[in-house]
Amino acid sequence: MATAVVKLGSSIVVDDLGEPREDVLGRVCDQVAQLHSRGDSVLVVTSGAIARGMRLLDLPASGLGGGGRPRAMDELQAASAVGQGKLYRVYDEMLRARGLSTAQVLLTFFDMSARTHYLNARQTLQRLLVWRLVPVINENDTTTTDEISFGDNDFLAAQVAVLVGADILVLLTDTAGLHTADPRGDPEARLVPEVADFSLLDSLEIGHASSPLGSGGMRSKVVAAEMATAAGIEAVIADGLGDGTVLAAVGGRPAGTRFLPRETRYSSFKLWLKYAKPSRGRILVDDGAARALRDGGTSLLPVGVVEVAGEFDAGDAVEVAARECSIGKGISNYSAAELVQVKGMKSADVRAVLPRATEEAVHRDYFVLS
Repeated sequence: MATAVVKLGSSIVVDDLGEPREDVLGRVCDQVAQLHSRGDSVLVVTSGAIARGMRLLDLPASGLGGGGRPRAMDELQAASAVGQGKLYRVYDEMLRARGLSTAQVLLTFFDMSARTHYLNARQTLQRLLVWRLVPVINENDTTTTDEISFGDNDFLAAQVAVLVGADILVLLTDTAGLHTADPRGDPEARLVPEVADFSLLDSLEIGHASSPLGSGGMRSKVVAAEMATAAGIEAVIADGLGDGTVLAAVGGRPAGTRFLPRETRYSSFKLWLKYAKPSRGRILVDDGAARALRDGGTSLLPVGVVEVAGEFDAGDAVEVAARECSIGKGISNYSAAELVQVKGMKSADVRAVLPRATEEAVHRDYFVLS
């Protein structure tokens, strides 16, 4: 039995006018039901609430100000408020007609960035799966401000896959998968059937272009795939407009571009730290500390710190860099003001200044390389 996260982009969920693609959604729901009937668990991550709200408000596809969907935050949130319930109802009715019960789950970036909320979200989703429900997940665009730039829910889908320890992440879009260039503008672009080495992607032209009603693009999907594979989760980017794509992807058959799980894997905590928890400041370290962090897997001590930027508290995430090049991200044991006091000091001198301070500025267990 497998656990699959299936993410539908706006171009799959609604047409150019913002009307639900009932034929496409019906085919996806058919496949979800087939997977469910054989014992698999499926979580659906959907975009399209803003686009659906625009249609219900009779806003043109060019938005209020032209050039795509609305851009002002209050317009985006209001359109989402109108469209979200209506969009969930479509999924609920379609899946109920196929004998499945659903649960609506709305998450925010704060739910991902705050560790306690992150763990609570995991427990809730796992309980829904135990109860054999199909969670239909979207970001809560109505009340939050950060998540609307997340790339058409690609980041959220990857986070959900990591949260529940999924076996596969399927990202459905309106193209056949990742190409060597943008197939919309380059007739010579070729489909990349499999990615085992992410460093090879540097040679490809992976753009940010999205549909008029969406906010993502191929790059955000590749980043989502990178995140999933770092957790040992296979990822597939494929055409969601066709029939049988989800079943093929989950079944290991050819479907779009398949990203293989990587041998070097991060714990769920370090994936959360790397991708979800925002940095509140920056610590510049000397060359010796940089080498120790990169190659030795050591903790960062105050003696290796040469500069502190930003205002952060103990427990906040900070970027660690050397010579303006990022090394990684970690949880600081010091506030910015405290670290300024003790930077460059050896441990004995640090204890004289801050008697209750821990030895490490950033402990190796709470640090992840870029």
